[in-house]
Amino acid sequence: MSNAAMTASSRQELISFRTGSQEFCVDIMSVREIRGWTPATPLPHSPDFVRGVINLRGAVLPVIDFSARLGLETTEPSARHVIIVARVKEQVFGLLVDAVSDILTVTEDNVQPTPELAYDTAKQIVKGLLPIDGRMISLVSLDAMLPANLEAA
Repeated sequence: MSNAAMTASSRQELISFRTGSQEFCVDIMSVREIRGWTPATPLPHSPDFVRGVINLRGAVLPVIDFSARLGLETTEPSARHVIIVARVKEQVFGLLVDAVSDILTVTEDNVQPTPELAYDTAKQIVKGLLPIDGRMISLVSLDAMLPANLEAA
């Protein structure tokens, strides 16, 4: 399909970002802002992947360590890390990632299905894969990032 033939309804803009050596992307319409790392206040009895909360213009924002949420290494944040502020339904939260890379425009035809060999958790989080310019970028479902108790809030 040529660019001229793509309609606005079939195109989707995504923000890609890095965690470790892997690339991921999320729907740009769910992203509210991208901000530098701010130390988070830990919350007692929260899941390991919840870094804590930060003050975002007077609102309490939970911050999720994206790498830890995927079962990878816990991130040791530095000044180069960023927080992607996202909204799913009525819940606003932050994702701690290494860096934001790019804005991608794709069509549904570009998205390949998650392999059947993937674990159930991986298939819940990764909606599909985008082979772009020799890279493999995982399309993430932001709904799956939230622990059940945050989603109900």
